[in-house]
Amino acid sequence: MSAISYDKTQDYIASLVPPREPEVQKMEKIAEKNDFPIIGPACGYFCYQLARMINARSIFELGSGYGYSTAWFAKAVRENGGGVVHHTVWDDKLSKRAADHLSALGSADVVRFHNAEAVETLRQTDGPFDIIFNDIDKEGYPDSLPVIKEKLRSGGLLIIDNMLWHGQTLDPDDHEKSTEAIRRFTRDITTDPDWIVSLVPMRDGMIVAYKK
Repeated sequence: MSAISYDKTQDYIASLVPPREPEVQKMEKIAEKNDFPIIGPACGYFCYQLARMINARSIFELGSGYGYSTAWFAKAVRENGGGVVHHTVWDDKLSKRAADHLSALGSADVVRFHNAEAVETLRQTDGPFDIIFNDIDKEGYPDSLPVIKEKLRSGGLLIIDNMLWHGQTLDPDDHEKSTEAIRRFTRDITTDPDWIVSLVPMRDGMIVAYKK
């Protein structure tokens, strides 16, 4: 059997994603042109699938950029019969861009926009939530976990991005603060008996954790 390369595997996974709405494809092109980090179509579709599988109606995003991941979650919530997706970003321009994209997709009615620090906003927002998606600054990952655990319902999902961190988490000589924070978060959640956790090696690695 021929060796399986990372790049070929990721390209193949992405090729299986169904066609996206023109506005979503526009968002992907903007990210590529401006080197803006988004989760990409394969992970976006995966998030959408997970939200549909558990009939999610209440989703909170910690770090939402200009709304790419929000678009996938909003699509799921609408198809689940309605609800709310909380979009959080600490940037006026990004928040406005997200609102424009989601309006073009016809999904703005299920999105609540927060222009504020994400973890504190989660702390102050009434839950519990069916899904919490975490894509904040990596050094903030460990301290976010207790708040997430408090706000996520039993049977809910935590989805957290960048858990391979471009391969840096696998390098024993890499001790950057962001890398160490991801390692600490991974250790904390995988050793907590209240979670059932898997690391999915899609794109930059996503942890999907089920709260018991």
